[in-house]
Amino acid sequence: MPREVQDGQGITWSCVEAYAGLSGSAGSAGNAARADGPDERYRVICTPSGAARSVELHLPAGWEDSLSDEGLLREIGRHSEAPGSGGG
Repeated sequence: MPREVQDGQGITWSCVEAYAGLSGSAGSAGNAARADGPDERYRVICTPSGAARSVELHLPAGWEDSLSDEGLLREIGRHSEAPGSGGG
C-alpha cells in the first residue's frame, strides 16, 4: 500500500517500495528490493501528482511507520533537486 504525503506546493507524493522479481521466480516475487550497502536500505519510488518527476529514495527498513511526513518530504525534496534526479 503506498504512503502519500502532500508538500507545501500542493503536490501529493505517493511512495512505495520497489519490488524485485515481479516476473522472476516465485521465491523472489513480492520481496522489496534492497539497496546496495550494509545498512539494509530499501529502494522507494515516490511519484508526484503534478508535473514533477518521480524520485528514487533509499530508506531504512520500517520507513513507512518510523519516518515522519516531514522527514519523507525532506528526502523527496533533496532527491528531486539533485542533478540527474528523476529515478537516480
